[in-house]
Amino acid sequence: MTTPEPQSPSPQPSEPVSKDRVYRSPAGIAGGVLLLALALWLGIDALVTGEGSTRWKALAMLVFLVPLIAAYTVRPAVFANEDRLRVRNPFRVIVLPWGQVAAFRSSYSNEVLVPSGDKYQLWSVPVSLRGRKKAARQEDRRAAGGGSRGGLLSGMGTSQFGPGGRRATATEGADRPVRAQGDRIMDELRDLQEARKDAAASQGEVTVRWAYEIVVPAVVGAVALAVLLGVG
Repeated sequence: MTTPEPQSPSPQPSEPVSKDRVYRSPAGIAGGVLLLALALWLGIDALVTGEGSTRWKALAMLVFLVPLIAAYTVRPAVFANEDRLRVRNPFRVIVLPWGQVAAFRSSYSNEVLVPSGDKYQLWSVPVSLRGRKKAARQEDRRAAGGGSRGGLLSGMGTSQFGPGGRRATATEGADRPVRAQGDRIMDELRDLQEARKDAAASQGEVTVRWAYEIVVPAVVGAVALAVLLGVG
């Protein structure tokens, strides 16, 4: 009689990782695409029609400018899920588990603070004073009973999270004040951080990585351009 071999426990399926919510600046992306198109058009034209050192200068200028334009316009983004916040700024990528986020601060720029006292700017979530004034006017109209337009805008201007990090209901959304787009995003990040800061999956260390794919080409282009301009 044979003894059945012990069955190895079947691996438990790993918990699905929540999808990132991505926050970017549509105006920054649109402006960056236009600037990149202009730089490429002028640079390629100089490469094709230029003579002598003009072509090399045009090439060095492209290597210098294209990464910088992309870094400040198209690249910035903020990614948030239930475990961590990832901030992609022009020259750095900062990963902050929610347990390491001390606070969010909004003044002339939006920033995230960590317990050590360091702060990191959220480049893709700019502060718009014009947007705040517009939201304040809409809130005043709603408070004064300005009709359905104010109510519709107030529903659009609320955080998608209610107290405790749960998703806000339509009624709770209607009760919240109208906020500018950047302020709404900061409200969402605060709600998510408050709900997830004590979770086991939200602990860890803050990591900062330099964007060498941006820094290296820009430095090489700048050095090459300086040399070419120096020698004439």
